[in-house]
Amino acid sequence: MEVLDLFKELLSFPSVTPDDAGSLDFIREYLSDYQALWFNKNGVKNLFLYKKFGNGEHLCFAGHVDVVPPGDGWHSDPFEPLEKDGFIYARGAQDMKSGVAAFVQAAKEVQNFTGTLSLLLTSDEEGEAKWGTKYALEELKRIDMIPDYAVVAEPTCEDRFGDAIKIGRRGSINGVIEKIGKQGHAAYPEKAINPIHKVAQVLPHMAGVDLDEGDEYFAPSKFVITDIRAGMEVTNVTPGKLKMMFNVRNNTHTTMEDIERFVHRYFDGMNYSLKLSQSAKPFMTDPNSKIVRLIDQAIQKIVGITPKHSTAGGTSDARFLAEYGVKTIEFGVKNDTIHAPNERTAKDEVVKLYEVFKEVMKEF
Repeated sequence: MEVLDLFKELLSFPSVTPDDAGSLDFIREYLSDYQALWFNKNGVKNLFLYKKFGNGEHLCFAGHVDVVPPGDGWHSDPFEPLEKDGFIYARGAQDMKSGVAAFVQAAKEVQNFTGTLSLLLTSDEEGEAKWGTKYALEELKRIDMIPDYAVVAEPTCEDRFGDAIKIGRRGSINGVIEKIGKQGHAAYPEKAINPIHKVAQVLPHMAGVDLDEGDEYFAPSKFVITDIRAGMEVTNVTPGKLKMMFNVRNNTHTTMEDIERFVHRYFDGMNYSLKLSQSAKPFMTDPNSKIVRLIDQAIQKIVGITPKHSTAGGTSDARFLAEYGVKTIEFGVKNDTIHAPNERTAKDEVVKLYEVFKEVMKEF
């Protein structure tokens, strides 16, 4: 089977989170000469395939087979791959069965490798991700199988294939502020404490403010207010409390403690409460590390360009690998139709991605 045949086969599985729809069993059979470990819990299937070629370092390729629901607006069946004008259309074409097909095919064909080569596949990346890669890594830690390096094949390219890899990701911190006031009649504001008026005084100092200056690789951590609500939707009653929600996509220069101090600076004395939660921690892999150098060289050889090193975008399962000290990068096809109707990927991008991964395995 060629990589494009494998790609279309994977696209035909209606693997909406957290159902892998049999795709992981198919991959297990396709790579039958690899050792297989299953880490399944609460309806989520995780497959870890590995082969020890020698005593060298452990390189893992990671990805997910689950996809978001197709939604409306498709011109063809989202789970029947359609070839048209050099593209393949189907749900998951970019995010991220192209990446999975590329590294599965490369792993099937690899002959000379130093160390351990593995694949970590989950069916729960697009959902809560609680029992997917995160849980699988807990089990791998328990049996001392955490890799040294990882390549997550999420779509990373921007304008053309090969123009960007991700060497890190911002974290994500969510916050809820409740400002307590005193409800009253709008005609007697002196007898009430209007939390809207109090919060309005500090909003210009908080909304959209950069919490740090960022650096060469990370944009500044920005305080983004996502929701403010108060009152009973009447005009003659001032509210007794106000709730404000916010998100900070933080880089490595801003922590939860920094955000707590920032909020307190403006809400001090206001009778408020603050709840913070971190759904993802920021990370960055050293641009001079072995895996970054190898992927750069492979892209240069196959595509003829040098990719930029990016940390932009949301979160991915790469964050879970980084928490275990795994030197992790992300590289995949162009990202311009993910989660949209008529998601598509150019056929030549899938072939080139497979060739890049094969080159990385050969040179590792």
